[in-house]
Amino acid sequence: MGRLLGAGLTEAQLRPLGPDELTADVVVIGAGIVGLSAALTLQQRGHRVLLLDRDGVAAQASRGNAGAYAFSDVLPMASPGILRQVPRWLLDPLGPLALRPGYLLPLLPWLWRFWQASRPAAFAASIRAQVALMQLAAPATLRLLDAAGARHMLHTGGNLHLYDSEAEWKASLPGWQLRADHGITFEHAHGSRDIARWQPGLSPTLVAATFVPAWHTITDPLLLCQTVAAAFQAAGGLLRQAAVQALQPAAGHVGLSLADGHRVQAQRVVVACGAWSHQLAQTLGERIPLETERGYNTTLPPGAFDLQRQLTFPGHGFVLTPIAGGVRVGGAVELAGLQAPPNYKRADALLAKAQRFLPGLKATGGTQWMGLRPSLPDSLPAIGPAQADARITYAFGHGHLGLTQSAATAEIVASLVQGKPAPLDLQPFNPARFA
Repeated sequence: MGRLLGAGLTEAQLRPLGPDELTADVVVIGAGIVGLSAALTLQQRGHRVLLLDRDGVAAQASRGNAGAYAFSDVLPMASPGILRQVPRWLLDPLGPLALRPGYLLPLLPWLWRFWQASRPAAFAASIRAQVALMQLAAPATLRLLDAAGARHMLHTGGNLHLYDSEAEWKASLPGWQLRADHGITFEHAHGSRDIARWQPGLSPTLVAATFVPAWHTITDPLLLCQTVAAAFQAAGGLLRQAAVQALQPAAGHVGLSLADGHRVQAQRVVVACGAWSHQLAQTLGERIPLETERGYNTTLPPGAFDLQRQLTFPGHGFVLTPIAGGVRVGGAVELAGLQAPPNYKRADALLAKAQRFLPGLKATGGTQWMGLRPSLPDSLPAIGPAQADARITYAFGHGHLGLTQSAATAEIVASLVQGKPAPLDLQPFNPARFA
């Protein structure tokens, strides 16, 4: 038995490709939750799938996320009037949104498209597309969890959105009305006694709350990824460590150039490598405006707080989630690209806010983490064929919703690979929509 790696697999399971493993029916690039879900779904539908990742299972954003199935989270970040709030947020370097000064110039093209996506018509179209994807995601998630033997990891306790001022509460109401217009149910509460029905021990400064039942969590997102990986391998799938540097369509196959000099041949390829996916698209001559929303969290050990369900503080940009018996405090957005070192003062700031609203929270003994959420300007993922070659399918850019939409994305990808109609209209998710 090899030593346990950070991603939870032994060295023997995560070895490099062998010389007899350089051809495949389908190659999935990326062993985060989206790639894992696609690989398992394709393998179970009869394909011979090779899953490649440069670092291992859930080595990036899928490893330490908030663990939420946020099926009611259909409002895109790009919304009318949001740019008026950005300067106020940016004045606080540890606030809900931060932009490192040296990264403003590289970010301008993405910000321009973000502004375009925030206009009323585009905003409304994005909501419709998210609703359609979420309607597929909820049942698809149950199918995937059953296939992986992981249904017991799902917790259906809902989510509680919390507000610490009447102004913030009233400002949230149009968004809740939009959700109601699309069939999402919720319940409002006012006053600490009313709020305590869903979560005791909160600060009396919290004046209002909204409970959303159709919002679930997973015991531990890393453990889920490891479980899906194990199910994929048990079904005959091949998981190997390899860094793909370029895609090279050819007659009869798609070539994948690896960092170690090898070349893999596949009939179909799925690109699901999160925040790095656009780099492979560039090797095909395609430019997709994928950015990374860097998120921070601290995971506190068991006994930190008796958290009944996930709590969201929308005005402060963070959430608290029960994870593996403990509490994970995280969120916010930092725009700084792929290369800048982490600024863990942001995690410290989120933890301090959590203590303010949960006076009994034991904030010691925690582990900090930073993840890179792959984000497109309109908050919709890129799901569909590459312009350069329809044998290559893109599946990335889910932002905060990678776990939530992973199973739905997997079923869409499987339909495309098999040449079948997709289970929903893919035009809003067309990877070429920004061209």
